[in-house]
Amino acid sequence: MKDGVRIQSDLALKRVEALYRYDGHGYLTSINERNGRAAPRFFLMRTVDNVVCRFRADLPRDLASRLEALCNKEPVGDLSGKLPVHYAKYLELLSSHAPVDRVWAGPAYMSTQDLPPSAPPIAIGDDNAYLLRDGFEDWMPDVPHRRPFMAMIESDHAVSICASVRISDAVHCAGVETRADHRQRGHAVNAVAGWARAVISLGATPFYSTSWDNVASQGVARRLRLALVGVDFHLT
Repeated sequence: MKDGVRIQSDLALKRVEALYRYDGHGYLTSINERNGRAAPRFFLMRTVDNVVCRFRADLPRDLASRLEALCNKEPVGDLSGKLPVHYAKYLELLSSHAPVDRVWAGPAYMSTQDLPPSAPPIAIGDDNAYLLRDGFEDWMPDVPHRRPFMAMIESDHAVSICASVRISDAVHCAGVETRADHRQRGHAVNAVAGWARAVISLGATPFYSTSWDNVASQGVARRLRLALVGVDFHLT
């Protein structure tokens, strides 16, 4: 394995560890955010050289073993497929435990180069969190917990934001939102670029993920030349 691929693979694995909280046996307990919502029952990430799977703590151990055995049969080296090869079987196995409420899949990217924003965002902190009013009020309680927190500002109001929503010493995962009336103007690209630079300055690696349905978000990744390092899939 080439050194660059190995480094990306190692960081992708560290990202998985940053996404969730775990019990003492390595099973998922909750999402790694301040409010700690429930983790998915089954998580799978495919990279160019590996398949990583995780299971929620309340999943029967025999079912987790059957799912893991199937994960080990997933082909590696090709990230073109939007769903894992054994998607239907995963769905069948999880449904035998409880109805599947949510299916989620999408690409995971990481920043491998410093691309300065064409219009720099500003850092949001306790002293200027008021800029999030009229559009991003739901984010205001999390400002102290989601740093770096960057925003594009127009007329003293945030129009696009990017913040660290899942954090470890090694990696930060982005949360991005743009006001509907300010989309398709490059604001998200600049917010993410400024956030990525801030994360790198902390000595961590920025990760950006989205769903396959979110074409606009994938466009942001392309414009920033982010590297596709994995494809996520999870069932709840």
